[in-house]
Amino acid sequence: MKNETRISTANTFGTPDQGFGLSGRRIVVTRAPHQTAEMVDLLRRQGAIPLLYPCIDIAPPADVTRLDDALKKAADGYFDWLVVTSTNTVTVIAQRLVTLHLSMADFSVAAVGPQTAQAIKDELGLDVHIVAEKHVAEGLIAALPPVSGLHIFLPQSAIARPVLADALREAGAQVTAVDAYRTVIGQGGDDVPEMMANKQVDAITFTSSSTVRHFLKRLANEGGHRQDLQGVCLAGIGPITAKTMEENGLPVSVVPLEYTMPALVDALESYFLEKRS
Repeated sequence: MKNETRISTANTFGTPDQGFGLSGRRIVVTRAPHQTAEMVDLLRRQGAIPLLYPCIDIAPPADVTRLDDALKKAADGYFDWLVVTSTNTVTVIAQRLVTLHLSMADFSVAAVGPQTAQAIKDELGLDVHIVAEKHVAEGLIAALPPVSGLHIFLPQSAIARPVLADALREAGAQVTAVDAYRTVIGQGGDDVPEMMANKQVDAITFTSSSTVRHFLKRLANEGGHRQDLQGVCLAGIGPITAKTMEENGLPVSVVPLEYTMPALVDALESYFLEKRS
């Protein structure tokens, strides 16, 4: 399969040609079950047929002691900044706060992107002061003001890259980085391996490195075959996900310029419009 990345520069819906490229296209959504609603809605608005194949699910850490201790400090106003890199983190924190009968103190908050920022407002009731322009850890590093001497709470995935915590410590911050959640393999949904074998899948979307790795595990566990990916558009939400795809031998067909769900759907639209022409 040709490894050609197509990058969409469109980030809004409603241009004259849109609504046709995805019409009738069967697009696999690999996100966790609680995260599928936005992508499913965006795809249906464009006439696509979403296929649900959750490749990941989210669980609290096996031992929540360090997370709970940090949350108690956060409730007591110990931290100067809360830095959040995913909506999954927000969901688990909100659940633990209910369990502990706590609420967050009012402090400065930075989010990796607009979806995470909205989740922080909705689920934690906190104002977000900084949203990274580039929705990756490196974007947060660039967006934050000087942090020397400040106490930063960094709850994140158990398999998060260390780049953000390392950079904050190098900048002189006192960083409390704790595991907020584990990513486990998903289950249920549509019979995507069978549909792939019957050439009934047009595209597969990946929105994190974990969705890539767990897709391949789940596919193998369920008797699917990599060769059935021949001719399927494989789309990654951003450069980190795309790199993981390449490292795992998956050709990258689509990466949007903006690392958001609407931009990813736009990029798919552009890909199939170009393919038709």
